[in-house]
Amino acid sequence: MVTRLYTHPIYLEHLMPAGHPERPDRLRALERALEAEAFEGLDRHLSPMGDIETVLYAHPQSHVDKIRALIPSEGLASIDGDTTVSPKSLEAALTAVGAANAAVDDVFAGRADNVFVASRPPGHHAEKATAMGFCLFNHAAIAARHAQKAHGAERVAIVDWDVHHGNGTQDIFYDDPSVLYCSTHQMPLYPGTGAKSETGAGNIVNAPLDPGTGSETFREAFDSRVLPALDEFRPDLIIISAGFDAHHRDPLAEINLTEDDFDWATGELLERATRHSGNRLVSLLEGGYDLQGLAFSAAVHIARLMKG
Repeated sequence: MVTRLYTHPIYLEHLMPAGHPERPDRLRALERALEAEAFEGLDRHLSPMGDIETVLYAHPQSHVDKIRALIPSEGLASIDGDTTVSPKSLEAALTAVGAANAAVDDVFAGRADNVFVASRPPGHHAEKATAMGFCLFNHAAIAARHAQKAHGAERVAIVDWDVHHGNGTQDIFYDDPSVLYCSTHQMPLYPGTGAKSETGAGNIVNAPLDPGTGSETFREAFDSRVLPALDEFRPDLIIISAGFDAHHRDPLAEINLTEDDFDWATGELLERATRHSGNRLVSLLEGGYDLQGLAFSAAVHIARLMKG
């Protein structure tokens, strides 16, 4: 089982105001966790720069132009109350897109069975024409479209276990039955979307969780809603929007998961990838804002990917 890792120093140059939770130290903490002997077999690569044309798979040119115009020559510029850009933010976001697409290429070419992309900024809140929630471009959505356009994938599933609903991914694929979007998330919570009644073209499966939810309820939601949807859909590729802010230590939400829950969920998705997708699975880092909770949970997730 070959697990590939993509990351890049440019992600550390996407800067935030002091005290912002989506900070470069998130990746530094993960990098330290991956120094352990257990990760010696990880196939590590630098993320390639993405092609701006692939961003247009999920976003209009006007959105790209708006982001480019907002990038400051120095200091910081605000997109909204949560979302900030700095001089290297566009380069970082495009490199995150490039890594996500390279991961798709790798699993379809057989260079890796699965891939984890440790990048920032995150992506799942970016709607078709709106940057928000720390996100500029929707990497998971772009990667799904890349799988379809470059590799002929007929059905792509995106499973999002970030504690915040991926409103952007839902927005992009709401009327597209070729992409299944499944999400577990706390509700009520930012961004306010993700009710069970939001079903799109029958391809949107939301499993909202009450504040205070723990392992048992999370796993039941996965078992009863997410996994049956995957089995019915039979995807050619599974993409995980892997946020780790449902961890009990995270300061931005109130779901009480542990590292064991992410290990379990990873194993369940690997089993579905084996069953339906020729082992093809790509995991993209989204949220996770307690450094220990993020590092330990992501490390367990990657270790499980390596075991297959």
